[in-house]
This record gives sequence, structure tokens and C-alpha cells, in this order.
Amino acid sequence: MSRNNNVRGPTSALTEFLRASGITPTTVARRAATQNDDQPVAGPSGTRDGDDEDVEMADGEDVEMADGEANEDEEAPRPRRTRARARAAATVDYDSEELDDPPEETTAKKRKLSKAAEAKLKAKEKAKAKKKKEDENYEDEDDDPYSALSKIGWGGKGNASPKKPTVGNFEDCAKCEKQFTVTKYTMAAIPGPGFLCHPCAKASGDDPFKKPAPPKRKKVPADKRTVVHFEERRFPTLASLCIKLITKHIDDVEALGDIGAMNMDAISKALSKNRGLTPQNAHLFYNVTNTTLTLYDATNLPSPALTTLFHLNPNLTTLRLDFCGHLDDASLGTLSSSLPALTSIEFLGPFLVRPAGWLALFKSHPSLTSFKITQSPRFDLDCMHALVTHCAPTLTALRLRELGKLDDDFLEAMHALTQLEELDLADPGDSQACSAEAIQALLGALAGSLRVLDLSRHALLDDDVLKKGLAAARNVEILVLAHVPLLTDEGVATFFAEWETAPLRQVEMSRNHELGGKALVAVLRHSGKCLEVLAINGWGGVDEEALKMVARLGGELRKLDVGWVREVDDFVVKTWMEGEDESQGVVVDAPNGHGKIRMRGRGCPRLAEKGVSIHGVESHTVF
Repeated sequence: MSRNNNVRGPTSALTEFLRASGITPTTVARRAATQNDDQPVAGPSGTRDGDDEDVEMADGEDVEMADGEANEDEEAPRPRRTRARARAAATVDYDSEELDDPPEETTAKKRKLSKAAEAKLKAKEKAKAKKKKEDENYEDEDDDPYSALSKIGWGGKGNASPKKPTVGNFEDCAKCEKQFTVTKYTMAAIPGPGFLCHPCAKASGDDPFKKPAPPKRKKVPADKRTVVHFEERRFPTLASLCIKLITKHIDDVEALGDIGAMNMDAISKALSKNRGLTPQNAHLFYNVTNTTLTLYDATNLPSPALTTLFHLNPNLTTLRLDFCGHLDDASLGTLSSSLPALTSIEFLGPFLVRPAGWLALFKSHPSLTSFKITQSPRFDLDCMHALVTHCAPTLTALRLRELGKLDDDFLEAMHALTQLEELDLADPGDSQACSAEAIQALLGALAGSLRVLDLSRHALLDDDVLKKGLAAARNVEILVLAHVPLLTDEGVATFFAEWETAPLRQVEMSRNHELGGKALVAVLRHSGKCLEVLAINGWGGVDEEALKMVARLGGELRKLDVGWVREVDDFVVKTWMEGEDESQGVVVDAPNGHGKIRMRGRGCPRLAEKGVSIHGVESHTVF
């Protein structure tokens, strides 16, 4: 498409800038033509054939003719330009606006190169192709140290083997001359020609089946910083040294003489700190005169060790085993037959005991007075009925804590336990498995004898259960109702204000966010003069005046849990300290999640004089 009509379209910003600076395609072409005039032209000088040198003129200017005159009788050759002027003419009309137009067909023909220039161009292209092929076939030794030797010499020259034959063809081995079938693992003979069979390839020291090694991974730099996330003990503790010494000389333990019940309990606690109780040092607890045995961590005692322990302590009346995960039907059967005087049992974590084992235990020990188990998923309703059938007349303490199958049927079966004084049904497997009506009926049936009650995490327990069920209990001393979301501030306050019973020694109602100042004041007025343990952790609506009443009404407090109570601050704690002149020691659990308590720590002289210790996260405040 011609642009001689002086009609131009929109141009780019760069073109306008260059045009304003005096840089146009015409000036660029003229400068290039001037530079090329100074360079010698390659190839032979002289005239060339008109067909090969034909360049059509674009602007109709006169052209220069070659040296010599043309014969009028012969066909006159077409006019030609010099190379520089032809290149200049070709770029004179160049403009950026022509980029959007289809290219016009040029009438100029390619000029032929001389033989020397053509040979030079072919050699250059051949070298470039060879280099490109080498780059494609290059393999980094670091990425793949294994190189397939069978590729060496394929399709090469001289002594190299010819191109690798098709897989499945038959070839003769270049070394043993035996015929073999070509596979993808076939290797070329070095030196060639020919290929090697697999046995000959292995004999030459090359494994044709060798897999390429995986690429090397970069080593991750290690963290140069030393971050200590725990307390590192450089020296062993005295207790650990004593445990090791006793374990080493366990066969001579009789030389220690009569250790005593208190010392045995202290040794058991020391062993439980690092789970040091093993079948080797369990001999320390073998004694026919033992009537009470407490093992705080029996994790490392397998069933045979527990069986031996029961055999060699035949006069036990009270047995407590914590973390007794290895207790099974076999060892429990030994307990049932070897400990006839046993009246109190407390197990933590008897996962492996099946219903048959519990049934045998209740049948063989009808005089049980205390049965406490925690985390026993196989204790079912049949076991509950057996316990009631055989032990109801004497059973005074029952704990079925974290029991997965606890429901209303269990509670109904407990109505026959009229002598029950301690009842712990906390943390059931399903928090809504026991209805409010079933709990209320159970409390009504056991109200005459209950002294200790723990019904934590029963989600359906509400204010009506307290008013209609627990109100009839006149002998309760310890009440634990933690994580009971349906209790309200008004309901609890009304219950304690109307409850006609003796003051309680322990009230734990943590994590009941609806409770507040009214409930706290009612609890303090009801049981403040005898209250030793009070837990109001997580109460949401407690005001400052109600908290200060703790100092006036809680004269016998030994432990106070006020964690996550927003209104507790330094001034409230100071009020408590000033009102605790007669106390022998108070433990205040106050995690400062709200940021208002700035604890001075256990080493504070004022707290030491009062016998007070504060447990919690110390603030960063500088005193």
C-alpha cells in the first residue's frame, strides 16, 4: 500500500519523540549509506547480469549506468544503482506507520554470492549446527554421574560401531561372537565395531543395567542460632542418682532395713517423676506386710510384673495404680484371687480390662468400700449392674471418671447405692449423654449420704438440677461443677442463698462464663467462714467489690483460683493479703491473661511473710 498521498495514521510516542529530535528513517538510512560507502565490496568487481542485479526504482530518479556503452542492436541492460544507493533508496520511505500494513511485494531479486563467500557461509552454518547438537547432547556429571557407555560410538566413524540396531533383532557379540538379542541395555564394543552381549559387557567392568544416580541435593544450611526451648540439666538430680543406685543393687535391698510407709510413698513419687519404675526395681515394693500400695506411674510395668506384684503383696487392703495401661484380664484375675482383703481400688487408665475381668473382681470382692476408675472405655452397663449387685451394701466411694459409655441407664442403676458418700461422674464420653432429669433423680436418691460430688462437664445440668435435686443434700462438703454452661448467675446465687446445709470446704466451679458477682457473694456468705478451696476461673461478670469480699469472708482459704477473671488486679490482690493475717498459707492461681496482675514472684518478702505463693505467668513489668 503506497503512502505517497501524504495521509498518515497515528504514530507511537517514541516515533514522535524521535521525529521531534530530528531522527527520522531518512536520516538513519542516509547515515547507514555513508558508512557503507567506505567499506570494500566483497566478491569480484565489474558488471553483473541484469536479471541478477535488477532493482526497481521507487521514486523515478535517474540511475547511473555501468562503465562502457551498451550495444543498441542487443537488448539493453536495465539501469542499476550502486549498493549503497540501492540500500538507501530502499529505506527512504520507511516509516513506523507502515508496520501495520501488509508487506509490499518487492521486485528486487537476490544477488548471487561468489563461490568463496558461499563456501564460507556453508562452513559457518555447519559449525553452528554442530555446536547446537553438542549442547543438546550435553549431560552434566553432577546431575547424572552415570553415562550410558552403549551410546558411545553409535553412528560414528572409523572403528566405532554402526548405529544401534532395533531392539529385538539378533546380533553377534563383538567379543565372544555369540548371537544375542538386542535390548535397550545393549552396549557398544570399545573399541568397535560391533556390540557386546550382557555377560561380556559385565565382564568388561561396565554394568548395562546400572540405574542413573539421583541428582545431588543442595545441603540446607543449618540454623546458626542456638535457641533453647527447655531447661537443660547439666547434672543429674539427687533423686535420679539414688534411683540408679537402688536399681543397681536391687538384689541387696534387704540391707536397707525397714523403710517405712512414708518413705516408700516418697520413693514411689520420686520414681514416677521420670517413669523410673521398672520390673527390675519393683522388688522394692514386694512385702507381705504391706497393707497400702500406691504406684504413681506404672507405665513400664507389663502384665507379668503386675501379676508378680499382686502375688507378693497378699495382705493389701488399699491399692492405687496410676497409668496402669498394661493391666489386663490376666493380671486383674490374679488380683481378684490373690488379694482377698482388698477393700479400696483406684485405677487410672485400665484400658485393656474387659467386662469379664470386672465381673470377676466384683464377684470376688463383695466388701469393696471404694471403687475409683478413670479412662476405662470397656466398662459397660453389665459391669455397673454387677457392682451394684455385689457391693451396694458396703460401697461408699464411686468414681467413674471419663467413662465413654456413661448414660442415663448408669445413673438409674446407681439409685441402689444408698451408702454412697463420694460420687465422681465427671468428664463423660458424651457431655450430653446424661439428661438433667436423670441427674436430678440420682441426686434425690443419694441426697441423704453424699459428702463429695463432682459433675463436671455435664452439658445438660442446669439451675433446676441444683434447686430440685442437690437442695436435699444436707451433708455435702465438696462440690465440683466445672464446665457446666447452663448454670446462670441468678440461679446459682438463689440456690446458695436458699440451701440449708453446713458450709462447704471446697467449691470449684471453674469455666462457667455466665457466673458473676452475685454467685460469688452468695457462695462466700454461705460457706466463706469454712471455705478452704475456691475456684472461679473464667467467671465473666465478677465485679471488684465482690472480689474484695473474699478477704473479709474467706478467712480459711488455702487455695484460690481466679485465673481469667478480668477485674483481678494488684489492688484486689493487696486487699486479699491484708485480710489474711491468720492464714498459714494461701496459693493464688492467677494466670494474668488479661494483663492486670503484675506478679512479683515467689521471692517477694511481703508474700513470704504472709505465707502466700502466686502461681501464674509473671508480667514483664519492672518493679
